[in-house]
Amino acid sequence: MKKLARVLSPLLIACLVLGSLPVAAAPASPTEGGLVSTQDALSADQVQADRERIDDVLSRQDVQDQLLAQGVDPADVRDRVDALSDQEVHDMADRLDDMPAGASVVGALFAVFVILLVTDILGLTDVFPFTR
Repeated sequence: MKKLARVLSPLLIACLVLGSLPVAAAPASPTEGGLVSTQDALSADQVQADRERIDDVLSRQDVQDQLLAQGVDPADVRDRVDALSDQEVHDMADRLDDMPAGASVVGALFAVFVILLVTDILGLTDVFPFTR
């Protein structure tokens, strides 16, 4: 038994050392895959919740009818909302929260229209032909 332990001990030590090398060589900075702070995780959850809230509003039939009445394709609106930055999504979701309950969808559509218009004027999108 002692002879077996003498042979296996160095082999086990070598396996453990070699097995821990990838962990020792892993990047230590958070930007390269380290720990995620609680604030970052919460803000990512908030952004996802804001995007879901905007998607819920845009999926309503009356909103889609109003978009079509304005001459805007709902698929283009969804693409633009997907292209918004996290801060813009948060601002848009805040505007939805500020509207009074039971109000018409015109306010939400106006907010979407303004965002689309601004991105079109900046040249980021190409939805409205009158902005050229």
